Amino acid sequence: MEQITVKASQSSYKVSVGAGIRHKLAAFLPKVYSNIFIVSDTSIAPHYLDDYAASLLPEAKVTKKIIEPGEAAKSKDMYFDILDSMFEAQLDRKALVLALGGGVIGDLAGFVASTYMRGIDFVQLPTTILAHDSSVGGKVAINHETGKNLIGSFYPPVAVVYDVDTITTLPEKEVRSGYAELIKEAYIGDAAFLDALLSRKQLDKENQNQLIQDLSLGIKVKTKIVEADEKENDLRKFLNLGHTLGHAIEAEAGYGTFTHGEAVAIGMLFALELSEKRFGADLQLGEFRSWLERNQYPLQLPDLSAERLIARMQMDKKSENKEVHMVLLQDIGSPVTEKVDHDTLLQAVVSFLERMRSV
Repeated sequence: MEQITVKASQSSYKVSVGAGIRHKLAAFLPKVYSNIFIVSDTSIAPHYLDDYAASLLPEAKVTKKIIEPGEAAKSKDMYFDILDSMFEAQLDRKALVLALGGGVIGDLAGFVASTYMRGIDFVQLPTTILAHDSSVGGKVAINHETGKNLIGSFYPPVAVVYDVDTITTLPEKEVRSGYAELIKEAYIGDAAFLDALLSRKQLDKENQNQLIQDLSLGIKVKTKIVEADEKENDLRKFLNLGHTLGHAIEAEAGYGTFTHGEAVAIGMLFALELSEKRFGADLQLGEFRSWLERNQYPLQLPDLSAERLIARMQMDKKSENKEVHMVLLQDIGSPVTEKVDHDTLLQAVVSFLERMRSV
């Protein structure tokens, strides 16, 4: 098992990564809770909820809230529905919320916890590789009709308990999705980790020791960045490597065509190409493309409009006054945020789309 301490302004918390640790949850909680509210979804609860509930102290009152999976759950209606259930369960300010699931559950349950009675404790219990990213750093949110994660706050958990046993039930595309964020973290902060990932023949969700090591290394990169920039003022933007074009592709292709991580992987390919042209660094682009191909990432894009993609990139949170600001790499481990002028960006996107259609 690995343990990583994250130092937040409000408090510090431990991220515990191991196999079978869901059976020892009470040991990872910072204090004793007499009233506990578990939020999970119908894809996860049948596999793991009873294990986590059974590992709590027998005298604790446990209430379970099971919702439908998917991004649509991060809605205003579901937010108030969960609040209603918490009041019905008579939770007080010393109660605990457990978020058992992927990033959607973590975002939703964390935001509910941050606002119930002006904030009660919550614990992240991630069950996907992708959630290693969202469960650390304290960003919680729900969606608005205008866009994703527009209603939220910075509210760190009191603990993250990450049982890698839960990853064995993930479909392969979700494994790919999660590893895209891990290799992103390697590129921005750990050259040795990057070399290890690129040299590996294939992703293996059954190798628990490898999963613990990979997840821990990725979390350590993110921890270093969020500790230096907790409220996303500067350095935390570096975690968006590959996301500027990735988010645009995800939306333009139609949500569900690519997973979030698959779209980010394509966006990283573009960002690395742009970085090599701008800074002349060797970013192991060939090795990265081979790694994507070996692990069956989708690298053929549908017929997308460069102009529409750029319009979406202009709405990216890093962009200012419709000027696109992208995270690029001066070298492996040396990310920067750079403004890319419209003509350069249009030429690069058009060229990239042509090549990705012929892969």
